Amino acid sequence: MALGEYTNLRVDRYDQVFVITLAKAPENRINAKYAQEIIRALRDIEQELGPDSEGCVITKGNDEKFWCTGLELDEIDTNPFANSDGFFPLLATLLDYPFPTIALLTGHTFGGACPFALAHDYRIMNSSRGFFSMPPVNLGVHFPGIGFLPRLKLRPQVARKMLLEAHRWTSKEAYEDGIVDEIAEPKEMLEVALKKARAVQGRAKMGVY
Repeated sequence: MALGEYTNLRVDRYDQVFVITLAKAPENRINAKYAQEIIRALRDIEQELGPDSEGCVITKGNDEKFWCTGLELDEIDTNPFANSDGFFPLLATLLDYPFPTIALLTGHTFGGACPFALAHDYRIMNSSRGFFSMPPVNLGVHFPGIGFLPRLKLRPQVARKMLLEAHRWTSKEAYEDGIVDEIAEPKEMLEVALKKARAVQGRAKMGVY
């Protein structure tokens, strides 16, 4: 069952679990408009489930090559409010979301996609393909708060590798360093995520998630 109509993304329902599939060519890069569209889908799901009910949201890529490769960096040249109107509210929406959220990292997760993934409660990564890497230090790119989520959610040594060394993690390394909670083969990823979602969806019922 699909929920609503959205631009460059699809929402599917598996009972109380909703799956948002990112489908913005070529690599699911985020601009203000796309961030707002993802937020709209999240809010629609929240309303569909209702308060103090079971539920979970999974965010996945639409293929095995990319989950998301970060922000459309050139947007800031024409829209100085791109981050404050789009990306930052997207992170805030996920961090404050009343249902468990799972980032299903189907492929490469680069740049701003790293804090996007870390804003979810859980992360599951493709065991066969894709890197997790935050390269702004190599590109001279910075925005306020860029290091907040890595420092909040990861061990100091891991956050340092991410922010100051732009390390590229394989799935095995990401699991060992605690960046992702599970790794799974491409054909099994969705089922692994759904299993996790069903295990935690009931925790939202108390209204404090």
